[in-house]
Amino acid sequence: MDIFKRPYYRICQKVAYVAAFFLPWRQPYLLKGVGKFTELPDYIKNMGINNVLVVTDQGLMQAGLLEPMLAELVAKGIKYTLFDGVVPNPTIDNVETCVKLYHDNGCTGIIAVGGGSPMDCAKITGARIARPKRPVTKMRGMLKVGRKLPPLFAVPTTSGTASETTLAAVITDSVTHHKYPINDPALIPYAAVLDPSLTLKLPPYITATTGMDALCHAVEAYIGKANTAKTKQEALTAVKLIFANILKAYQQGEDIEARTNMQEASYHAGLAFTRAYVGWVHAIAHTLGGFYQVPHGLANAVIMPYVFRAYGKNAHQRLAELADAVGLGGVTTAEKAERFIKAIEDLNARMDLPAAFPEIREEDIEQMVSFADAEANPLYPTPKILLKKDIRTIYAQLKGGTSAQDHA
Repeated sequence: MDIFKRPYYRICQKVAYVAAFFLPWRQPYLLKGVGKFTELPDYIKNMGINNVLVVTDQGLMQAGLLEPMLAELVAKGIKYTLFDGVVPNPTIDNVETCVKLYHDNGCTGIIAVGGGSPMDCAKITGARIARPKRPVTKMRGMLKVGRKLPPLFAVPTTSGTASETTLAAVITDSVTHHKYPINDPALIPYAAVLDPSLTLKLPPYITATTGMDALCHAVEAYIGKANTAKTKQEALTAVKLIFANILKAYQQGEDIEARTNMQEASYHAGLAFTRAYVGWVHAIAHTLGGFYQVPHGLANAVIMPYVFRAYGKNAHQRLAELADAVGLGGVTTAEKAERFIKAIEDLNARMDLPAAFPEIREEDIEQMVSFADAEANPLYPTPKILLKKDIRTIYAQLKGGTSAQDHA
């Protein structure tokens, strides 16, 4: 039956590609620059919103990062209700708590502050408010929201997820460990703040994993089959910025230029993948987050080389173009592609990220394969259609730390 799956999947992807031209794409209004974080309450007040739910996590609250904005909300006469209980890989329980807080306190808007977890939680909270009779589990996949959300404002404090500009949010079912995306243009925030000063205190490890998350977004968008001229350019811009700045941001966290460039890279990567989609790296990464609470950026960083090699010659031309763009050299297309993959591995190593996930349990692999396959197929427009047998091989490689290249 596998011989029929690949052509069927490609037909589905082609239909989705054409349909995408008719979707209501938009970009958030941007407040951009150092110090713009504290200008967000003015923007909210001017929209006539006087009561907001603030969604964040305890780490940011303990660091005092939100205090200037919260004080400015009070100064502008805007009431706020705080939810700081978002967990890494946010759960449906997080979302339902937020929905209750929103209604109980008469909120009329939502501010998400943090990395991908608070922003995903806030987005799906908005979706549940817009569709009160539709549970989160029924929103999985594409275009299951379909209604206007409450005004949503996104303030990223990392340079990785680009959730402030995308149509995607990811949620975890804490009972089944199923982590899956919800994709709908309705989830694109109304406005976003790109203030690099919010990222200056990021620990090196978070800088590394979120930066590699942005790289994964850009590369998966670029090498996929749903590109437009614009998404290719956005992805290319992001890749160049990341290769030029991620190590400096990692090693010299207070370098405002490197932080600004990484934030720009994340945003451009988000513009690319929200239209061109992602691929098997993300499908596999979501399972590791759901089963073992592996941070999403870390999962993407480690998985990229395994998946890109699994694509083989189907991805060589596009990977070679990226290698040329960042000056890696090489003669043949295959050599350039391999140099680009090795450059990813080198970045991981220089930032002390692991090369494998030995914590993967054999008894979990079959369920993770099923979850990943259900996410990626039939709609992820990857360079090569991978089937369940291919994904089992990648999980085995991830567990053992070996790839096809090691056996070449």
